[in-house]
Amino acid sequence: MSALKLFVKLSSWPCGSWVVISPPDDQRKFFAGTAHDIETATQNNRIRKLIALPLVFGRALTGMPYCMSDMQVRARPTSAWRWIPTLYFAQALPFVIAMTVSVVMYKTLGVTNADIALYTSWLYLPWVIKPFWAPLVDMFGTKRLWVLAMQLAIGAALAGVALTLPTSHFFQMSLALLWLVAFASATHDIAADGFYMLALVEHQQAAFVGVRSAFFRLGMIGGQGGLVYLAGALGDFTGNVALAWSIVFGVAGGLFVLLAAWHRFALPATAGDRAVEHDSHLRAFVATFATFFRKEGIVAILAFLLLFRFAEAQALKLVTPFLLDPPGVGGLGLTTSEVGIVYGTVGVIALTAGGLVGGLAIARDGLRRWLWPMVLAMHLPNLVFVYLAFAQPTSVVAISVALAAEQFGYGFGFAAFLLFMVMVADGPNRTAHYAICTGFMALGMMLPGMASGWIQERLGYANFFVWVCLATIPSFIVAALIHVDPRFGRKAIHP
Repeated sequence: MSALKLFVKLSSWPCGSWVVISPPDDQRKFFAGTAHDIETATQNNRIRKLIALPLVFGRALTGMPYCMSDMQVRARPTSAWRWIPTLYFAQALPFVIAMTVSVVMYKTLGVTNADIALYTSWLYLPWVIKPFWAPLVDMFGTKRLWVLAMQLAIGAALAGVALTLPTSHFFQMSLALLWLVAFASATHDIAADGFYMLALVEHQQAAFVGVRSAFFRLGMIGGQGGLVYLAGALGDFTGNVALAWSIVFGVAGGLFVLLAAWHRFALPATAGDRAVEHDSHLRAFVATFATFFRKEGIVAILAFLLLFRFAEAQALKLVTPFLLDPPGVGGLGLTTSEVGIVYGTVGVIALTAGGLVGGLAIARDGLRRWLWPMVLAMHLPNLVFVYLAFAQPTSVVAISVALAAEQFGYGFGFAAFLLFMVMVADGPNRTAHYAICTGFMALGMMLPGMASGWIQERLGYANFFVWVCLATIPSFIVAALIHVDPRFGRKAIHP
């Protein structure tokens, strides 16, 4: 058989036509399995009404066609190298801005540690509830449209933050806009990951996993390192910290507009990227949650997801204030630019290296073999902060080495947590169950983080980090409660 041709009748669309598809060998099974679904969906009045508006709106926003007759269904997708690196760079950057860069910004603008920890912890909420609105991304419009729309929304919200910083009510106004950044970023995650799976066949997905991870990490360095360093340098140059951060957020907003413009042309048109029937999808959504909570050992699983990062959730919100505060109040007195280098660049590189080594260890011997060494590796390095708080070294090199050691251990240990979520999610609903796991993980980060600033202000930095070490005890308890299949992890795991 030289070629497989599918004639999909779309006469029930507002501008009905026929689409002729000649897929290559590696996509024939896909089209053979979905041709009937396309025909059925397009004969359904409810689906026509549901997706007609996003298609028309998408024409102006993203260049997508009004009608399927205008759409080029590509047999061979645009080279994945054109869009995967920039897509996953764009996925990391707003997350880092909401979670880490915002903390540095508010600290340098004079906000108290208690307020920083409480209110920036709320920015986790969109990732906590992300699994609940993921079906909406499937039901309304295409993943491509959602990706472009969210990148424009992120750009607009970041530009809005830039405009609010010189005002007297900058804290409240910028927080509201950062929450929009977080919401759009979480939605972008859903759409981007969904588009990745639709645009690439399975062997391509596996081949580009490392590329995804590498450019996600580069996005973290670009935000946590590059933007923070730029803010510090501009602050020193202008003498106006608020102006410096306004420029940085304006640059970040402009970057996302450029990313949206690039992806408008770089993201390939994908035949399977379409809205799904909402009735059946909602039933499947409810069933997916039900099967998750019926898993064996679900109580121990939930306890592990919520409590394993209990200590880290508290420390994470106070690391950058600790690095920035002067020695007189227990901090290390680094400049904003130094924090961008020490924590945002050196630290992230060490974190990445630790994660890579942890993944290789689990791939060789399995998760069960490495669970307890990784639990220790993740939590014992908290003693580094106790040392730094009591010794208060002044050498930037010494601080960099200490933080690199802590971040390497954390990255090595966190590999066990990630693979545990993969193990829990394994099954027919792997993607959805993994999203539920990440939602509980985010909740476990959000709630302890909210109180961490209040605790630190009453204990001081040195005693606070001692408390963080004591707060690792629940992590060891829940690690003892979970059951890990001795065979899990010894073969390659594809997320």
